[in-house]
Amino acid sequence: MSVDTAPTNTQLSELLDRAALSDLLSRHGRWLDEKRFDEARSIFTEDATVVVGSGEVTGVDQIAALALRSHGDYAFTHHLTTNALIDISGDRAELTAQQLAVFCRTESEGLPRPEFTVGERYRMSAVRTGQGWRLSHVEGDRLWRREHHVPA
Repeated sequence: MSVDTAPTNTQLSELLDRAALSDLLSRHGRWLDEKRFDEARSIFTEDATVVVGSGEVTGVDQIAALALRSHGDYAFTHHLTTNALIDISGDRAELTAQQLAVFCRTESEGLPRPEFTVGERYRMSAVRTGQGWRLSHVEGDRLWRREHHVPA
């Protein structure tokens, strides 16, 4: 007697959604690091809300403006998102993740110099749209911040 262990269509669909949502988390970090703020609609819904240490805004254009204000002056940022948990319910999903973000200035030699690093916990909501999954709510709590002092 053989047992059918092939995944069902429902299981395959959930795996595809999980992959797309995991990718969305990665694209969010890259969006910030690569300063592609004009591509906010590929990450957020039109009426998305973001609540983070640098501000609270609603609307995709306001989110892009907040990201530019809080990241644009830095020569380089590096967002590492990890420990993601994804809970999918139909066309909605809840995500939690940890994030380390390094903010760098440029030294006189032209090399990036870390100014500070933050550790944050994120809670996000996503919805399935005609263009794929998009974030509808992002809330970040800063857990710690470390300044990087460079000796003179």
